[in-house]
Amino acid sequence: MRLPHPLYGLYERRLAASLPRDAVPRHIGVILDGNRRWARSLGEGAAHGHRRGADKISELLRWSEEAGVEVVTLWMLSTDNLSRSPEELGELVGIIQEAVTDLAATRRWRLQVMGALDLLPAPAATALKEAEAATADVVGLHVNVAVGYGGRREIADAVRSLLREHAGSGTSLEELADAFDVEHIAAHLYTKGQPDPDLVIRTSGEQRLGGFLLWQSAHSEFYFCEAYWPDFRRVDFLRALRSYAARERRLGR
Repeated sequence: MRLPHPLYGLYERRLAASLPRDAVPRHIGVILDGNRRWARSLGEGAAHGHRRGADKISELLRWSEEAGVEVVTLWMLSTDNLSRSPEELGELVGIIQEAVTDLAATRRWRLQVMGALDLLPAPAATALKEAEAATADVVGLHVNVAVGYGGRREIADAVRSLLREHAGSGTSLEELADAFDVEHIAAHLYTKGQPDPDLVIRTSGEQRLGGFLLWQSAHSEFYFCEAYWPDFRRVDFLRALRSYAARERRLGR
């Protein structure tokens, strides 16, 4: 329920002030869902929703910085999305390319692109890699941009990378099987070297991961928000942090 404007601002400030600073997630994953349904509710085309959703990203990153989050992973395009109509997919990839390029131009955040870029049009893949390279020396919030991303594909890519590494060093399959453990996979994921997500947020009311960070989210907390992504507000973000802070994290113990 949306509060009247004067009360909304007061509520938001009180909510922000109430959050314990020692219970902030280091890594937040966000499934940016609901752009098309938001646009449809206004009688607009999908591209309108995708553009409005792209505009929302910098707000989320600023909120994350203010809260003390270290890593944010944004799922902007899944491998399943690649089966959409050529017209919509072309518009969506163009919007993502522009949004990521604009984020890089601010030099405020360090961007890392992850996903099957070989499945994207070559100009888009090149632009995304250039945005990543342009922010490689930026210190601050680390932002993973998941484009052409699927959790199953990531795990398959990690296994392929692991096998190639050991084949190159002369390790036999039998030797690898005897020494193999879960850390071997973790060391070859797109997010290697980063903390696993503490909190995963999905907008639009859908209560499923859909393949997002399948390996890394084994011990994550989940927060499902009813708002479509273009309508996601700072108060929704703060409520997600409040929910996370109130939970007892057992981490499998």
